[in-house]
Amino acid sequence: MRAPPPVQKDGPRVNEEIRVREVQLIDQTGHNHGPTDIQIALARAQEAGLDLVEIAPNSVPPVCKILDYGKYKYQAQKKAAEARKKQKVVEVKEIKLRPMIDDHDYDVKMRSMQRFFEEGDKVKITLRFRGREMAHQELGTALLNRVKEDTSKFAKVEQEPRFEGRQVVMVLAPR
Repeated sequence: MRAPPPVQKDGPRVNEEIRVREVQLIDQTGHNHGPTDIQIALARAQEAGLDLVEIAPNSVPPVCKILDYGKYKYQAQKKAAEARKKQKVVEVKEIKLRPMIDDHDYDVKMRSMQRFFEEGDKVKITLRFRGREMAHQELGTALLNRVKEDTSKFAKVEQEPRFEGRQVVMVLAPR
């Protein structure tokens, strides 16, 4: 029976976890001390009452900095939360149309479509045919071409109109 693999810790290695003979040492003031023996670096960190944290593990020798690890972790966590807060999830909003839509209803749909594009969302336009409307698919094609022209200033066609049974689907994305 084999021993389980060592637990991988997320984040940089700290203090005794750093297993190299020599490190590039940067103290708490930001002063670079150059290549330093690991024991001396650990002693300096302990003297300052702080931790020795590996900042750049892949360089030769690895770059280590004397700092408060708890504070460092907290700052990194805050930075990650800020980045998460700023990112926008692109949603796909759906607008349903019929081939014989009235002009006013069409204008209302166009306004909501424009609002979706301003918010950075994609719009999926579903044009549904009912009963005998299937015999006049050219009306639906004309309507979708009108939508394309009316939205060309602020949106681009991401997926050309295609039939899915009794409906035609087209996806538009903001420019």
